Amino acid sequence: MKRLIAALCALLVLLSGCTYAAVASRQEQESYALYFRERELSAAPGGDALRAEQAYLPDSVDRDDTLQVAQSLLEALLDGPLDETLRSPFPAGTALLSLALEGGRAVVDLSSAYGTLSGVSLTLADYAITLTLTQLPEISEVRVTVRGQELAYRASQRFRPRDVLFTTTEDVVSTVPATLYFQNETGSLAPVETEVELYEGDTQAGAVIKALEEGPEEKELRSPLPDAFRVKSAWLEENVCYVNLSSAALPELTDEQALLSAVEALVRSLCSLESVQEVQFLVDGEFAQSYGAISVEAPYAP
Repeated sequence: MKRLIAALCALLVLLSGCTYAAVASRQEQESYALYFRERELSAAPGGDALRAEQAYLPDSVDRDDTLQVAQSLLEALLDGPLDETLRSPFPAGTALLSLALEGGRAVVDLSSAYGTLSGVSLTLADYAITLTLTQLPEISEVRVTVRGQELAYRASQRFRPRDVLFTTTEDVVSTVPATLYFQNETGSLAPVETEVELYEGDTQAGAVIKALEEGPEEKELRSPLPDAFRVKSAWLEENVCYVNLSSAALPELTDEQALLSAVEALVRSLCSLESVQEVQFLVDGEFAQSYGAISVEAPYAP
């Protein structure tokens, strides 16, 4: 079975011709794409799990009002597909509570049912919303919350169409250049330039953290992250990488120097990515003054 989202692979917009609003002349009206899940993932050509269905806006919607158009598309998306070969990626009872536009970002707040999703199912649902909304030229990024709260166990909290991985049939779908910092025999951090492998569903930040956790190939080096050290999630927002740490590990992280080295290795390694300039640490999804004996109130730069 392929790792994670065969989903977000080679997303082909196969328009089915299904419609949502009856109008006199469809040929003269602009159509939109609503993204749904393939009902039978094993039958999805090329492994694609998301496919678009053509939709038309009701006449009452002002096409020049981006918020109106976006809300109408979301409501149609939550209603589910007309094509019987597709299925909704959303749990029953998922409702749109609010939609706001913040510059080029759409902030979508959904009801509690959405919070029951996790793993691949959550990723598919997040990107069904993202691909549907970002077809509007005024929207370049989407944030999805549940009753006003972000889901802390997500790998990312901001979604853009370019984050969708286009894959082949191989497990490794891409690589990204990075400099990883491991500990040498004296305990100092040593840089290792490498190509970090990205698998289906991976983010660059998540792949770098995973590589640090797994440790280096060189026998004289070791992972800078203590055994009890846990990163719950990480995501990129503009040029800041947010790293969410678990407070449950703190009773075992009593070595201040080891904890400091772990934080420094994370900052240096993540900031080696072209898209990351600073790292902001959170504790259990919240801003905090410290993590053990380490200050995490302000962002870190290498």
